[in-house]
Formats: sequence, C-alpha cells, structure tokens
Amino acid sequence: MAITDHHDVFIGSTGDGWTFVVLNRPIRNAARILTGAGFTAREHQGRTLYLLPPETAEDGHERASVAIYGLLAHTMDLVDLAWTTRQHGANPAAQPDVTVWFTDHAVTATAATGQAAAILAQYGFTPTGAKRQYTLPPGLGERDALNAVVRAEAHLYTDGISVRIDLGIATPQDIPPAPSLPAASPATPSTTQVQRRSR
Repeated sequence: MAITDHHDVFIGSTGDGWTFVVLNRPIRNAARILTGAGFTAREHQGRTLYLLPPETAEDGHERASVAIYGLLAHTMDLVDLAWTTRQHGANPAAQPDVTVWFTDHAVTATAATGQAAAILAQYGFTPTGAKRQYTLPPGLGERDALNAVVRAEAHLYTDGISVRIDLGIATPQDIPPAPSLPAASPATPSTTQVQRRSR
C-alpha cells in the first residue's frame, strides 16, 4: 500500500508542480465536483487521477478549495498535503520554514526556526543529530506516519509557518498504481451432506 491509499481522498503534489487527487473509494458526484473545479481526469495504472497542471498555480488554492468543499459533503476522510495549493499570495520561489520528505523507509523534516522544530516535536519528530533535521520513529506504521505529518502540517500552517511536503513523487507518471485487489479464491465445496427425503 502507498501513502496515497490510506484515506478516501488524497490530495498531493508532484515534484514538478502538478496537483493531483486520488479517490480510494467511489464518491458520489466526485468526477463532476473535481472537473467542475478545473481538474482533468486521467487513467493511470488502474485508477483515475484528477490533475491540475503547474501553470494553474496562481489559482490552484482556489480550485482545490472548491473541490475539497464539494468532496467534504460526501466524506470527512480527506487528506490534503499539496504544496502547490499553499502558495496563494506567497512567493513560490521562497524557501519554506519546514520541508517534510517521504521516502521508502523514512519521513524526515527540516525546520528553519525553533518554533517550527517545537511543533514538529509535538507530533513525534525527533532530532537526527544533523543540524535542523528531524525524523519520525522508524517503527511507526505508514498510516500513523502520514497522520502525524497531516496534524503537524495543519498546526504549522495555522501558526503561519510555511511548509512544503515532498511525497517522493516526481511526476504524475510516478503516482503509485491502484492497490491490487486480493485474488478471488475458488469456492470450496460444502462438506455437509444434503439429506434427501424418501418418498
């Protein structure tokens, strides 16, 4: 399972600036809500992705907000870690105060200020020994790590601290495929014998 598969709706950004939405269960009117907000549907490795290209960064925040508002009417199990929708009114070239990286084996972060580091610590991040670098405990499950990042990012954002989440997804082509469904096992014959009525 990939980090994109743990919630009904996952919103993220690729390294090259695309905003994407992954739906992990059927949601009524989701296609209409997302395309109405300007997202384009694209089939990708067993799932439909909804994408906003990098050139929509100026109004990406507004488009994503419209989509999120519509989707929240159908599910509260939604995660939004898209850095491309957090640039509204900010300089996109500016370095964020906090950067969080997801890799295959770890979730790490850098914090430019003591306030940012203190907030990361509240959500389980510990110093790595390198200056301004932090990590989540290695034994933390993927869903728990994702939820820790979601809570930390929301707290940082609320306190006016800029955050960029790097999901380790360079381009839309690198978005993980849909999880494979377990193979259907053949029905086993019944071991109980049917009694026949004698006439």
